Amino acid sequence: MARTRTAATFASPVMQASRWLAGVSLPPDRPLINVSQAAPVDPPPAALRAEMARLVQDEPATHLYGPVLGLPALRAEVAQQFSAAYGGAIGAENVAITAGCNQAFCAAIAALTAEGDELILPVPWYFNHKMWLDMAGVHAVPLPCGPEMLPDPDHAARLITPRTRAIVLVTPNNPCGVEYPADLVAGFAALARRHGITLIVDETYRDFDSRPGAPHDLFTDPDWAETLVQLYSFSKAYRLTGHRTGAMIAHPDLLAQVEKFMDTVIICAPQLGQRAALWGMQNLGQWLAGERAEILDRRAAIEENLPRLTDAGWRLLGVGAYFAYVEHPHDMPSDSLAQHLVARAGVLALPGTMFMPEGDAAGARQMRIAFANVDRAGIAQLFDRLADFRP
Repeated sequence: MARTRTAATFASPVMQASRWLAGVSLPPDRPLINVSQAAPVDPPPAALRAEMARLVQDEPATHLYGPVLGLPALRAEVAQQFSAAYGGAIGAENVAITAGCNQAFCAAIAALTAEGDELILPVPWYFNHKMWLDMAGVHAVPLPCGPEMLPDPDHAARLITPRTRAIVLVTPNNPCGVEYPADLVAGFAALARRHGITLIVDETYRDFDSRPGAPHDLFTDPDWAETLVQLYSFSKAYRLTGHRTGAMIAHPDLLAQVEKFMDTVIICAPQLGQRAALWGMQNLGQWLAGERAEILDRRAAIEENLPRLTDAGWRLLGVGAYFAYVEHPHDMPSDSLAQHLVARAGVLALPGTMFMPEGDAAGARQMRIAFANVDRAGIAQLFDRLADFRP
């Protein structure tokens, strides 16, 4: 059998990690602390669930196909709110609604690249981005980050070739949590513009950015659509992970190509998720502000409990949004350490090897902690277990 593109990439890291739990029996006084997945496990708020129940019962269109690029009302709401948030001009024609942000990325790559093209990814990278590039026949060019886990536009410039089609930034970052400074993002936009390539900015976690105001000013450029593609997820904002609702903001010409991808893969994003996202945007602003405050408090708890870890030889490399990215002190690679932590500390976390090119030595020293589902008390307990762990 011929080697397929899916066979050319690695197994799903989250599914691989979940299999480490098989056969593990943890004592009642040490239940599992799961910091492996960056998705809320709680259901949507009660008011949104009630609206979703009403939609299912009373709105027949909820069960039908809709426009391929999304509900017009949701596209318009995204355009209006994002224009206000970023101080720019975004029209409904610039917005597509996708089945989650992962699909937004896949659609963007399908619209922008051909076989053998290249795309620059800062590392540590989001593993699903790398997986899709492998499956699309696109070469991922790693851009190593500096000690503050920030990529460098000058370094990226040296990686650009005639086959480069785009650069991807994720901010706040997954896996590192770092919020990219506005001038850094602007530097990458200027680089992309000079070379006639696209800057893809994945802002899945924008609702949990600690900074007041707009995190960048790219949309204030009247010609932003010539360079920029922004990706977004409603899953994190409104706990709609299972309803698969995301968005892409881009030039209408690019969205015409995205429409082809969507029509052949899913036809349209799920109607219930779209309608729930619209209701959430129109009614849950105050609730979402509370969610943001809670996540920022958990980030503060990470920093407050950090001395317990640093005294044991760990080092914090980045923190923000849902993530803390750490360097461990143990004499074993992080993929082995992660499996030991499950059975011996009751902690499920992802190793840095899952976010790095194969064989990268830095990944063997690093781990990602996704703390969106762990409260202050859980964070203190997590750090106690990590600090006390001995291989």
